[in-house]
Amino acid sequence: MTLANVGWGLSALLAAWMLYDWLKTDTKYSEEMLTSSREGEIEAVSERHQI
Repeated sequence: MTLANVGWGLSALLAAWMLYDWLKTDTKYSEEMLTSSREGEIEAVSERHQI
């Protein structure tokens, strides 16, 4: 096996893992949950500057 074939194999495994994780996450959590950003709201409040 050449190094290029090993690289392609790892790429295929990574793509398969990403697809699996995407489907698992998509079925477990709602779109509202995934797009909410409580941390972003906290940052926005703490970084308000008063002039």
